[in-house]
Amino acid sequence: MQVVVDSLLTHYEQEGTGSTIVLLHGWGDSVAGMVRLRQALAKTCRVIAIDLPGFGGTQPPPEPWGLTGYATFVQHFLNKIDAGPVAMIAGHSNGGSIAIRGIAQGILQADKLVLLASAGIRGEYKGRTKALRYITKVGKAITMPLPKDVKKKIQKKVYKTVGSDMLVAEHLQETFKRVVTDDVRQDINNIAIPVLLIYGENDDATPLWYGRTYHELLADSTLEVLPGTGHFVHLERPDTVLKAIKEFMR
Repeated sequence: MQVVVDSLLTHYEQEGTGSTIVLLHGWGDSVAGMVRLRQALAKTCRVIAIDLPGFGGTQPPPEPWGLTGYATFVQHFLNKIDAGPVAMIAGHSNGGSIAIRGIAQGILQADKLVLLASAGIRGEYKGRTKALRYITKVGKAITMPLPKDVKKKIQKKVYKTVGSDMLVAEHLQETFKRVVTDDVRQDINNIAIPVLLIYGENDDATPLWYGRTYHELLADSTLEVLPGTGHFVHLERPDTVLKAIKEFMR
């Protein structure tokens, strides 16, 4: 399905009836990555999954956005489709960061929140972020006289050296820089609704200590740790994640 939100052609999927659940995917993903979870939850609920701007079938933002920009867009989208009261928002990785920012600042409203390997803790990577920006500038300067295809190859090696996900969506480089420097730990203190945290024991992208940190900061939270699981908890352990969410919704 498609709808125009804030002048952006927006793709989303909706199925099921009952209490409304909103799914927010992570950086570089789309509604396709949440399809199994969406279909399972749709057996008892109304599930809405949106391609965030710049991913899947939704047009990119007209200018660099941060987490607040994305959260505001999600709320405008929900208003546009007359979603009504939201029982739960579930966000994976960067989608979790967007949900945290939105709920904490009153941009988004929901009765409950599920954070699947949520990102949003940034302070420990300030050095890495500065290195990324510096190396990016140096890389551009060094490759300036070179042919375009050669520049691309060198820049990819540069970004890979600092472990950047920037090239997952090259058209959103400036947005990516804003997102990865935005720490939401201060926002967490403003969340009063129940929160379910699900993290993989072997997650290298959003390590388990992220979940433990959020768990300590939140007023009402439950932390589920999945042994032997990486970053895409909902894909690697779909049955376990679904069971945990259903129990949480009760």
